[in-house]
Amino acid sequence: MDTIDIIRGVPKVQLHDHLDGGLRPSTIIELAKEINYDKLPTSDPGELAEWFHRGANKGNLVEYLQGFEHTCAVMQTKESLERVAYEMMEDMHNDGVCYIETRFAPILHLERGLHYDDVMKAVLTGLERGQKDFGVGYGLILCALRNMQVSLEIAELAANYRNHGVVGFDLAGEEGGFPPKHHLDAFHFIQKENFNITIHAGEAFGKESIWQAIQWCGAHRIGHATRLIEDMTFDREGNIVGKGELAQYILDKRIPLEICLLSNVHTGAIDKLESHPFIHLYKEKFRVFLNTDDRLMSDTTLTNEYMTATEMFGITLDDIEKLNLNAMKSSFLPYDKRLNYIYNIIKPGYKEMRDRLISLKV
Repeated sequence: MDTIDIIRGVPKVQLHDHLDGGLRPSTIIELAKEINYDKLPTSDPGELAEWFHRGANKGNLVEYLQGFEHTCAVMQTKESLERVAYEMMEDMHNDGVCYIETRFAPILHLERGLHYDDVMKAVLTGLERGQKDFGVGYGLILCALRNMQVSLEIAELAANYRNHGVVGFDLAGEEGGFPPKHHLDAFHFIQKENFNITIHAGEAFGKESIWQAIQWCGAHRIGHATRLIEDMTFDREGNIVGKGELAQYILDKRIPLEICLLSNVHTGAIDKLESHPFIHLYKEKFRVFLNTDDRLMSDTTLTNEYMTATEMFGITLDDIEKLNLNAMKSSFLPYDKRLNYIYNIIKPGYKEMRDRLISLKV
């Protein structure tokens, strides 16, 4: 078996995936025709996929985010939202993902008259249909946006739907100039509700953003956290020889870090893959795991992210299992459901693959 087939064949857990960053190009074209949206650069699916990837691969977050204008434009009806959510679940199934937490910003889907409840019910219907048809588990995370002062509304919306598939609250969008502490009312509301918080931090801004997300806003997980490396010192061989107080705190408290290798290159969070701190964080036993971020923009899948880590950093099947166990331990599912995935799906899945590889050698 080829390495990529092995990785695709084992159960994987995805916790940082943007619903509006993973549409199929053919779906975008079809949805655009349905609503007479004429701003797409091409009506050829292959060319459109290349256009999104080329536009995202500019090395800065602001330009990376521009492609979302088109994906969000075609996600303005109940039918389109349900379809995108359903197709995402099928794509996860085809990629060997057993559980996904996908996220989106409901406020970006109100341009054609939908209300929050319309948006939520449509997306959740698509996810639920996908779970029934493809057997992939899901949780939905609602994103507030850093540059909009509606975060409390979104936090309240998340809490209202916590018994219907929503598992947490996130803050996303352009990082520079929009610190998470500007949204404290939303985070305090979520904390009082005993609910879950993940925050994009340390992607386009430094370690201070990560510190603020944790210590001011109560983040239970950090999206990206690439710049945490600024709180560490290295010897000449590139080994970590010292950690600052923030890095040590994150390590000690087992705060999960949602690592997205390829998108970090595309947004300019790192200059090249070889520079990514992932392997240092993993070797130092930080609770890290891999994710796709935006599959369309970064032309990636979760299998591809793990394949990239295998080729670039030499991780093994044992490492991939540990990383996916890290991910499930870090999910916002209730504890008993996490254990069910770990002991009844993930561990048996990797054992089955190892047994299969042994039988092939024999």
